[in-house]
Amino acid sequence: MIIVPEAEIAGLVDEQAAFEAVEAVFAAMARGDATNFPVVREAIGHADALYGFKSGFDRAGLVLGLKSGGYWPGNAGRGLTNHQSTVVLFDADTGQCKALVGGNLLTALRTAAASAVSIRHLARPDAKVLGMVGAGHQSAFQMRAAVRQRAFEKVVGWNYHPEMLPRLAETAKALGLPFEAVSLEELGAQADVVVTITSSFAPSLMAAHVRPGTHLACMGTDTVGKQEVDAALVARATVFTDEVAQSITLGEAQHAVKAGLKAETDIATIGQVIEGTHPGRTSADEITLFDGTGVGLQDLAVADRALRLAVERGVAQSVDF
Repeated sequence: MIIVPEAEIAGLVDEQAAFEAVEAVFAAMARGDATNFPVVREAIGHADALYGFKSGFDRAGLVLGLKSGGYWPGNAGRGLTNHQSTVVLFDADTGQCKALVGGNLLTALRTAAASAVSIRHLARPDAKVLGMVGAGHQSAFQMRAAVRQRAFEKVVGWNYHPEMLPRLAETAKALGLPFEAVSLEELGAQADVVVTITSSFAPSLMAAHVRPGTHLACMGTDTVGKQEVDAALVARATVFTDEVAQSITLGEAQHAVKAGLKAETDIATIGQVIEGTHPGRTSADEITLFDGTGVGLQDLAVADRALRLAVERGVAQSVDF
């Protein structure tokens, strides 16, 4: 069995590698070549932690495995990342355990890659202003991945806790872009692309905030009850997602569907757009929304990429198992 330690991941997988892996697996899902299995996600009754498993099988790439981990909100005080996870890969031919791969950085990279894929395929080509709602740990990954997809000239941002906005400003500066802290109303008025990456259970961005032609990537909703944007905004938009079943039950679309404002049949997958079986954006004035719920196949795709690169570069650790 091979071990790829968390400490090696940063030197193996970058934004481009993550983008390629996630885009490919979304396409495989749309073709029916890759399947996500039911998610297990539970509060464990200790340390306020959420713990779970995401798993699946990509028949096209013969990638089989699971990600185990969750969210420990007290980890920041311990100098640790709140999100903790490990990916286990199995040999698809024999079922033998093939690799253990550190999943913390990979989770951040694959989440950012998913929104970047949506920007590549759904945002207007002339998009110039990037809006960021949320300034937590994941926001920097989201911004770096997003700016690879369009020639953005400015970043505007809003966060419920304004004292966290310097993270967005510093990330934008490192990318050579000016940053402006704005109200939600001003963010919607300026932004051509909006990435929401919060853990909110109440909507921040409302339908009235968003102008025609905007593309939204809603990346923070992955639990029943969470909500980043107004259900009326979801109803107004053309909605795409990674997996429809998750979108309507624990993703951003759950509230609009429950209220009868959006039907399951109204939602397409981003994989369909990649594969060319759905047209994606059809006009410059259309509001498009990607509901990124996070699927196990994303984790397996980037972990498999990390494993291959670790073996190629001689940094993988092999142990008897």
